[in-house]
Amino acid sequence: MWLYYKSNLKLLAQIKSLSAQKSVKASRIFIFLSRKKNKKNMLDNKTKKLLYYIRLNPFVSSKEIHTNALSDVGYSTVKRLISSLIIHGLIKQQGIGKASRYQISPTHTLLVPIDIDEYFSREIDERKINETYNFALISDILPKVNLFSTEEMLQLNQWQQKFNQAVSVLSKTEYLKNMEHLAIDLSWKSSQIEGNTYSLLETERLLKERETAEGKTKEEAGMLLNHKVALDFILQEPDYLKTVSVSKIESINSLLINELGVDKNIRKRKVGITGTNYRPLDNEFQIREALNDMCELVNHRENIFEKALLSLLLLSYIQAFNDGNKRTARIVCNALLLANGYCPLSFRTVSSIDYKKAMLLFYEQNNLLAFKQIFLDQFRFAVETYF
Repeated sequence: MWLYYKSNLKLLAQIKSLSAQKSVKASRIFIFLSRKKNKKNMLDNKTKKLLYYIRLNPFVSSKEIHTNALSDVGYSTVKRLISSLIIHGLIKQQGIGKASRYQISPTHTLLVPIDIDEYFSREIDERKINETYNFALISDILPKVNLFSTEEMLQLNQWQQKFNQAVSVLSKTEYLKNMEHLAIDLSWKSSQIEGNTYSLLETERLLKERETAEGKTKEEAGMLLNHKVALDFILQEPDYLKTVSVSKIESINSLLINELGVDKNIRKRKVGITGTNYRPLDNEFQIREALNDMCELVNHRENIFEKALLSLLLLSYIQAFNDGNKRTARIVCNALLLANGYCPLSFRTVSSIDYKKAMLLFYEQNNLLAFKQIFLDQFRFAVETYF
């Protein structure tokens, strides 16, 4: 096991050497509250009907919506629904007064509320999905969308301020000890999401004492140790991903899959994803182009939280490598946060099933609402637990 760890340190040194050479509008889920459950469902159904009609008939007036889609309710109700959808960034208004016309906004696909339990109640072949990579997502849709609402940004900034205050009174030793705690939790959860069977206590023993757990495979131990090496690297080189590049992402992936019997660098063959009919790009040159586009999008974003969330989602979506894509996404996400002085995430309290469902929803519908909620919950948890 020491030889294994030593080989990973050698790879880490190579990466450090290479690094030295190259010095939404509001989008929270809206629920129409009512004392009666059936009335709440009626209102939800009206919203769905309204959105469906506008999607099929762009640039329609409120009168047309009332007449053709929601004639069973009053016109004033239709106007209220339209106003709410505009506020939540799901439809766009063009013109004013009687000349107002409405169309689906770019945020609709990304942020429209979806009942995730109902969605996954249908079997894989029964779900209507986007089966192939959406080229417009990075180039046309995401650049025009604010991923977090004003309220969500207020919460995130408050939690970040709490993190800053906590860190400001810690000694370097105390800070590194807290980061070690977070890194162990992240290594465990990130590996568990990928099917690793080590417990949290077994993970701590392995990472601190190099003691493998009885009945576990060498590959499981390797996956966890690779996480530690990657996390140690980004803690030692906090500015490494201040600017994201394909070569740096490849380096992180190389650390995470080292000695796991997997080919490194961008894949050259098809890859399948368990639980979905979504098929990622299978052309090496298109994959590299998608990664470059993602890096450009992330680098041009000013909001650090959006940078982190975009990298987390898009590296998983592109599936650029033969293995370790989601692990790479989680480490890159945290490297971006650390590079900008933000609190990293451990993902400790999210269930593997919920994580995978939220990810599949993004693959199949390009809807990020469920995953964004995971990000929000885990950022708050990290600040309150580790600092």
